[in-house]
Order: sequence, then structure tokens, then C-alpha cells
Amino acid sequence: MIRSCWSTGKIAMAALTAALSACTNNAPLQAVGLLEWDRIELKAEAAEPIVEVLVHEGDRVTAGQALVRQDPERLEAQRDEARAARDQAAARLAELKRGPRAERIDAQRAELAGAESLATTAQKELARAESLLAKQLATPEARDDARSKRDQAVAARDAARAALAEMLTGTTPEELAQAQAALAQAEAGLNKIQITLERLTVRAPRAGRLDNLPFKLGDRPEPGAVVAVLLAGNAPYARVYVPEPLKARVIQGGRARVWVDGMDRPFEGRVRMTSADAAFTPYYSLTERDRSRLSYPTEITLEGEGAAKLPAGAPLRVEFLDDTARGS
Repeated sequence: MIRSCWSTGKIAMAALTAALSACTNNAPLQAVGLLEWDRIELKAEAAEPIVEVLVHEGDRVTAGQALVRQDPERLEAQRDEARAARDQAAARLAELKRGPRAERIDAQRAELAGAESLATTAQKELARAESLLAKQLATPEARDDARSKRDQAVAARDAARAALAEMLTGTTPEELAQAQAALAQAEAGLNKIQITLERLTVRAPRAGRLDNLPFKLGDRPEPGAVVAVLLAGNAPYARVYVPEPLKARVIQGGRARVWVDGMDRPFEGRVRMTSADAAFTPYYSLTERDRSRLSYPTEITLEGEGAAKLPAGAPLRVEFLDDTARGS
């Protein structure tokens, strides 16, 4: 961490020296920095073995292209289970919306008729047992047994009557709401598994160049582990540090010329971003003299043939061609 900060500070100081010198000599504003790419880390969704590696490090890839595939067997079984639960919930909701069939209603009416007949018979048996007990021709136990049978028959009749009434009334709004919620829950579970299953195939979100494949065929990465690193875009960008006194002279979208170490010709570029925040200490905590030592990260997209093959980390120098204060 200390070494990184020292290197960044060294770059910023070099930029400050070059820029202030340019300002003194009425020359174009210049800054130094490094060549960088937009890095995208693609991570594993599940702890499944890698069964297919479809690209090689250094390959150019297109947006949506498959890079790595993990074993889908376990998640496919979970998907089938979730699909069956979804279908069951959908069938139950359809049944409640349709209501009971006419055959079931007829069967329930017949069951009620039988229960009413049994209740009537049980009531007569109880009356006979009480009459015989009054004449001392039966025991109290026989009368109690008849009363128990009568109560059971009446309870069965009332249950059959309530069941028929429920069928004729139909499904309540509360029951429909519960069935609809159960179906929605089952569908959400199925969708969740389906999304995870699809993401077992790691795809490039943008066009670019494959920089690194940390895992090999047969490896089982943990969920969240980086399985591919993509350098996105068609070309790298120059990241330089502009000193605070000259920040206002850098135009976003302005033209620039970039010299990369080891290349015999410069590349044309455009300023794509200049940070509103200083790279080090916040401006409001500094005096005017201290603020002159601040530097602001600025990015310039490289254009032209050959830029796409440039490596990250190469030192460079940038000349800003659209300097708003040139000649002042």
C-alpha cells in the first residue's frame, strides 16, 4: 500500500513538473501516467465443477459470448423439483377457481341423505331405550349407549350438511388469495433456480480481451470466486494526474495526443473523464498554497489502429491539444 501511494505520488509530481513547465513556456499542457484497461471480474454463482473452458487467455471476445461452463446437473434436479411444485400450485388454484364438480356435489348430497337417515334411526333407538328403561325392561347402560350412538349420528349429519353447504357456496376470496400467493412463491423459486442455472455459463458482459482464467477444467470455485477477468472495450485509456492549478485547462471530450513508451509514434485520444475530486487530500482542508500540490485523475481514451493491442501498465505521456488557456 505504501509503495503504491509512493508510485502514485511520484507520477503526480512528474505531472506537476511537466505541466508547470509547459505553462511557463506557453507550450501545450502535458501530463504523465500509465496505460490502463477497464477490468471486469466475472464471478462464479455456485460451487460447481468447471466442465468446459471455451476460450483462451488473450482471446478477443464479443458481448454475450460464453467463456466458462460449470456443471448444471445438481441445479437441473432442483429446477425440476421447483417446476413440479409450481405445477401443483397452479393446479390447486385452477381447482379453486373452477369449484367442485357436479359429481362431487351429488356424492355429497347422497352422503348427507345417508347421515340424516342414520340420525333419525339413532333418535328412534334412543326413544325406545328410554321407554324400556321406564318399564324396567332395559338397563341404564343400554339407554346411555343408545344416546351416544344418537349423538354420533347427529354429528355426522351436521358435518355432511356443512360440507355440502361449502361446496354450494364455492371458494372464498381468502382461499383464492392464499392459492395465488402459493403459486407466486413457487414461480419465484423456479425463476431463482433458473437464473442461477443460466449463470453457470459465464458470459462476457462486454466486448473485450480475456486477460485471465484463474481456474482450470475440473476446478470447483467457491461462490463469488473470480473465474475470468476481462479487459473491456476496444482500446485502453491513459490515466494521468493533472495538477490543481491547471485543472481548469483540461476539457472533457477534448483532443489529446498520447506517447506510449516503446512505441515510435503517438496515438490520438479524447478526454473521457476528469475527476472532480483530488487524488489525495480533500481541497477544503488545505490552504491555497497546499491546494497547488493536489492532482486530479484524468482519463484519455486512445484511438487509432494498434491501440487495442497495447498492454496495461505501460508508462506514457499525454499532450492536451484543446487547452482552453493556451496563448494566455
